[in-house]
Amino acid sequence: MWRHRPIIIGSIVILSLVSLDAGYAAWARGIVRAAPKIAPSKCERSKFKVILDVGHTAEAPGARSARNIPEFDFNLRLAKRIEDRLKSEGFAETSLLVTEGPARPSLFKRAAVINDSKADLVLSIHHDSVPDSFLEEWEFEGAQSHFSDQFSGYSLFVSHDNPKFRTSLRFARLLGKQMKAQGLRYARQYAQPLMGRYRRKLLDKRVGVYRYDQLIVLAQTRVPAVLFEAGSIINRDEEMAMESTERQDMTGAAVVGAVKEFCASR
Repeated sequence: MWRHRPIIIGSIVILSLVSLDAGYAAWARGIVRAAPKIAPSKCERSKFKVILDVGHTAEAPGARSARNIPEFDFNLRLAKRIEDRLKSEGFAETSLLVTEGPARPSLFKRAAVINDSKADLVLSIHHDSVPDSFLEEWEFEGAQSHFSDQFSGYSLFVSHDNPKFRTSLRFARLLGKQMKAQGLRYARQYAQPLMGRYRRKLLDKRVGVYRYDQLIVLAQTRVPAVLFEAGSIINRDEEMAMESTERQDMTGAAVVGAVKEFCASR
């Protein structure tokens, strides 16, 4: 994300309809009630449209990892893995949104595509870094690079300017809950004063959901949208974890679990 420049239906109790003559007998035995009806899930996985927005572009690849790998590479690889898992669970309308071009124009372009798509949910996939002031220098494989091992963890962002803010927040909380269930921790630094102008309001301190109104992919879209920082690639240990199949599978499982619950609760 950084650049180094930068859905309860309550049960319905139905009283039995009895004739007046039968009423006394019914009363004597106790009021007769039908079994509560359970409303069927409205979730049709095959029609539920999820867009996985791959953060940044090949031309403007976002942050660089501690080992000089562009963030865009991490974003694309994880998005493809999540797409495969969602489709295997019946979410056939899942698609990747890969945008081309310079950074800022690509943001408005992807918001327009999302709005035209009438998607049910958008998850913008990123990997985190830190403000330049936290960076330290080191050499990796003969090349000068930067790192910061001070912070780690995933984070989730929603925009109050999105007309589906509350729905977006609900999905973000579901995803945070699933990440926590996988044993993963969220990045706590965004709520701290030391972040300066990058400080964000923490909306859910249990699962790491922050408010970030200015993000175009959230604020300019008219569907539920969440930006997901899957982890910090500027942290040398977490970068290696993000490279692993195990961590990618854990993250993919968390996203699938959250999408299932979100779809079923609509």
